Amino acid sequence: MDWRLIPEEMLDGPMAMAFDEVAAETVAAGGPATVRLYRWLPSTVSLGYGNDASIVDWEFCEERNISVTRRPTGGGAIYHDTAGDVSYSIIAPADEFPSDVTDCYREFLQPILDAFEAVGVDVDFASQEQPALWEPLCYLRDVDPAHDLVGPDGRKIAGNAQYRTRDAVVQHGSLTFDVDAETHLGCFDDPPVTPEAFEDRVCGTVETAEYDEAVESALGVFGGYDMERSQLVAALEESLAEWAGAEVDRGGDSEWTDTEQERAREICDQKYGNDEWVRNRNDPLK
Repeated sequence: MDWRLIPEEMLDGPMAMAFDEVAAETVAAGGPATVRLYRWLPSTVSLGYGNDASIVDWEFCEERNISVTRRPTGGGAIYHDTAGDVSYSIIAPADEFPSDVTDCYREFLQPILDAFEAVGVDVDFASQEQPALWEPLCYLRDVDPAHDLVGPDGRKIAGNAQYRTRDAVVQHGSLTFDVDAETHLGCFDDPPVTPEAFEDRVCGTVETAEYDEAVESALGVFGGYDMERSQLVAALEESLAEWAGAEVDRGGDSEWTDTEQERAREICDQKYGNDEWVRNRNDPLK
């Protein structure tokens, strides 16, 4: 089985989801399996497949240029902050991996755990269930030891979801680098949870690392902060590539093909950027 790594890309929410679907089509057609990382630009709310769009505070999101899309996977909604979120996907042939969902999660999450270990952050599967604080939000749902990852003090640090087509399995996840509880909650209409309660449930990798906000770089005065994030991204790329047997090739043969990019734009326009899908959960491609 051939694998490729797509290094971290800056993508808006609809395109980020469209590329997962394209990668599944590529696998189904006999092409390479894919491990990829992506960064949401602008910051984006992704609704889970079953979420009602009425939970979104649309005015809040519009005022702050926060995009909204809908995932094909279940689970709760997530606010993906451009700086505070690191997202990954693994897209592979369904018949090459366990059909049991929990077993497949465990196999796919091993390189994620290895990457956290490489940057010195103690992350593991939750040791016990925790009750939900608010079901519509991913990070406030009940904590499930089957696929939820927690930091050193037991707070949730990653949400992961998976779906299958006839030929492909797609897993993607949101890894928290930094927590912005006020914005995360502000994206939703009157959640019954305070920012303090959110922070009691969710942690970010930056809490375990020291950084110098005054370090200057091409990214500005928060260069030190962004370099810490870049170290996590690099560790994830290396770990995913090693796990899959793919090359860490930035700008080479690992990139999307022209055909895939064209197909992703088509899927983005017709589905993930379309209100019929985002607000009404009607898939225009079916």
